[in-house]
Amino acid sequence: MVLNRQTFEYRDKILIEKIKMGTPFRYEALFENSGCFIYFKDRAPKLLSANQNVQINSQEAVLLKCGNHFLELLKQTDEEEVEAMVVHLYPEVLKKLYANELPGAIQNNECKDPSEVVVSKEVISRFIDSLEFYFQNPALINDDLLELKIKELILLLMQSKNVCSIQELISDLYSSRSVQLKKIIELHRYSNLGTEDLAKLCNLSLSSFKREFTKTFNDTPNNYITLQKLKRAKELLRITEMAISEIAYGVGFNDPLYFTRIFKKKIGLSPTEYRQQETS
Repeated sequence: MVLNRQTFEYRDKILIEKIKMGTPFRYEALFENSGCFIYFKDRAPKLLSANQNVQINSQEAVLLKCGNHFLELLKQTDEEEVEAMVVHLYPEVLKKLYANELPGAIQNNECKDPSEVVVSKEVISRFIDSLEFYFQNPALINDDLLELKIKELILLLMQSKNVCSIQELISDLYSSRSVQLKKIIELHRYSNLGTEDLAKLCNLSLSSFKREFTKTFNDTPNNYITLQKLKRAKELLRITEMAISEIAYGVGFNDPLYFTRIFKKKIGLSPTEYRQQETS
C-alpha cells in the first residue's frame, strides 16, 4: 500500500522516487530493466529474493539487481508509515553517463568475496539528505542535475566497502543479452514460472525470448527447462526420502500427477520405479 509518492523523471523514466507506505505490507518489486538502490529511513523490511533473505535495518540501503524481489514489513502501530528513497539504475542511463569507459575502480577491482547487500549508513547519509532537499525544492531539478546525482551515488558506493556490490550490479547491467538470459534461467529453473514470465524477466517479447533461448541453449525453453527440472528430481529421488509430491513442487511442477506423467515419458520409469531401481 503506497500512501504517498514523489518522483523525479529523466527522459520519460522515473529515476529517483520517494515513497511512503503503510504497514503491514508485502511489496513485490520487479525490476525488469534496471538495477535499484533503496534507502529506508526509519524502519526497514525483510528482503526476499531467489538468493537473498536478509533483514534490513533503518537508515540502511540495498542494491538490487534486475529480477524479482519481495519486501515484507510487519505492523507496529495503526498510524505507522514507512519512508523509502529509491534510485533506479537503468543500463541506458549508465551507458550515457559513462559513454567512454566505466569508472576505473569498477574496471580494475577484483572481487573475490561475495558482495554485501547492505550499504553502510555512514556512506550514504549526506547523499540522502541532498535528495531530501531537492524533494522539498523540486523546481531545482533537471536532467543535468539528475545525471550528477546518479554519478555521485556510484562514486560513493565505489569508495565504500561495497565496491564489489556496485561492480557486480553494473557488470550485470552491461552484460550481453545471452549472459543475462543464462543468469535468469539459472536462477529460476526450478521455479514454476511459465515461458511468458521468463520472457518478461528477460525484458524480451515472447518470440524474441524463444529465439534468443534457442540460440543460447540449442533447445526450446519448454524442453530444456523440463529436462533441468527432471535432472534435479532424479537427484532428489536418489539421495532423499522426500515424498514424490514434495519433489514435484520443489523442482517447479504445480501438479504432482503431471510431474509423474512427464517423468515417465522422458525417463522411461515412474518416479517411484526410478527410486526403487536407484536405491535397491
